[in-house]
Amino acid sequence: MSNRPPAPAPAPVASEHTDLAPRNVSFSWEDTPLHWLPGEPFAGHTINVLHLLLPAGERWFVHVYKQALPHIEDERLRADVIGFIGQEAMHAAAHDDVLPHLRRLGLDPTPYTAQVDWLFEKLLGDRTLPPGRVRTWWLKERVAMIAAIEHYTAFLGDWVLNAEELDRRGADPMMLDLLRWHGAEEVEHRSVAFDLFMHLDGNYRRRVRTWATGFAALLFLWQRGARFFMENDPHLPGAKASYGQFLRAGRKGVLPSARAMARSIPTYLSRTYHPSQEGSTAQAQAYLASSPGANGGVRP
Repeated sequence: MSNRPPAPAPAPVASEHTDLAPRNVSFSWEDTPLHWLPGEPFAGHTINVLHLLLPAGERWFVHVYKQALPHIEDERLRADVIGFIGQEAMHAAAHDDVLPHLRRLGLDPTPYTAQVDWLFEKLLGDRTLPPGRVRTWWLKERVAMIAAIEHYTAFLGDWVLNAEELDRRGADPMMLDLLRWHGAEEVEHRSVAFDLFMHLDGNYRRRVRTWATGFAALLFLWQRGARFFMENDPHLPGAKASYGQFLRAGRKGVLPSARAMARSIPTYLSRTYHPSQEGSTAQAQAYLASSPGANGGVRP
């Protein structure tokens, strides 16, 4: 894509690499309540934003990566990207399947999902650009932004795999299995987006710039989503979402803590960072081997 050689990549942890493939999963939502995390509607709704945000976002990942495939010169990385595409497509479909259930429970997500669709399809979608440098620049920008976003999806995946407080508080087993299956695959493929960015470009200033854009967009969309759920919950008239609720939920362990999220920022921006240094592939694959949804779809 350029005559300039790519920047040298930080050394990955070789033992954390694994072959990737999508899993045929099955989840059933008939018995899952709207407040699937008893006594914690704000935390449950903050996590519910995943169902509204991820389908459009992960379909966008797939679309961008299909454009990047012809530019990949490393065969193992090409195989990783193809596996990543398959897993992300399955994630989008699985979260999409939750939306009709939300409507049956009296919460129509369409006003929010329409905004998310516009963001990914229009603002971050393909543009009418002439072939050459400008079109290449836009592809690199989006690949870099996906790498930044995947840093946070892997962070969330590692968190939910270890969030024992969700079990202690009686979280709905089906929803918890969906979240942990998805989180485990995010941990499993956590290095692919960063490796692709380093292969195609690796420019550190682009990494910082797109991290800032992606992080700000995630915060904006997530807080809007949490507010949307709280304000439209038919069982919580007059309810509001607030930053204080987020801080308290993080201290309880039913959401990631603000401190852990803050620590993740310098981790990604370190020049020696590689995603394989965070999380555990062995833990992720152990969960995937036992996940009911990923192994026949029997309700946990």
